[in-house]
Amino acid sequence: MDGPSWPTRPVRRAPGGPGCPVCTRARDHAGRRRTAVADLDALDLAVLAALTEQPRAGVLELSRRLGVARATVQARLRRLEGTGVVAGYGPDIDLAAAGYAVQAFVTLEIAQGALDEVAADLRAIPGVLEAHATTGAGDVLCRIAAASHAALQETLVQLGRSPCVVRSTSVVALSELVPRRALPLLTAGGPRGASRSPAYRDGGPAASRG
Repeated sequence: MDGPSWPTRPVRRAPGGPGCPVCTRARDHAGRRRTAVADLDALDLAVLAALTEQPRAGVLELSRRLGVARATVQARLRRLEGTGVVAGYGPDIDLAAAGYAVQAFVTLEIAQGALDEVAADLRAIPGVLEAHATTGAGDVLCRIAAASHAALQETLVQLGRSPCVVRSTSVVALSELVPRRALPLLTAGGPRGASRSPAYRDGGPAASRG
């Protein structure tokens, strides 16, 4: 279902091309966030799996569950946090349960060189949950949430008020087929790094293997 569009002025750009200013700015933003890629071994993946299943587990509980020393778990957590793999321990909020069951994805076409200004405008709108610079016909993809379709329409109007937004197209999400996740991707190829823990090799505590 298409949402309202707000044409204002032509966009002078070449989406996805070598000279695309939006792509260049997006790469710059990504570069500022990027850190050294962590080589995750079997124990790293086990710690992440345990935290995914039980986010409130403490270090002692994790060490008992994984069969490794408490100091080892603490060292792994510090490393995972330091490399940015574990970015935080906030609650997993169910927006529908909190009264914001209407969600939509919005594609924005923006004026040339206006990515920073658009990002600031989007951050000022509470209903914008996340936004990503993209290639293709649009420049920015947003996920938004609202308490009702009327409230969703108001958020769309707010997006259209940005002087940097040339056109906006929206689709409403009907249901969530795959929730946000990361562990299946991390574990699909197995551990990438050599085990750094003599007490944890080949995906399990070495002591338990006799």
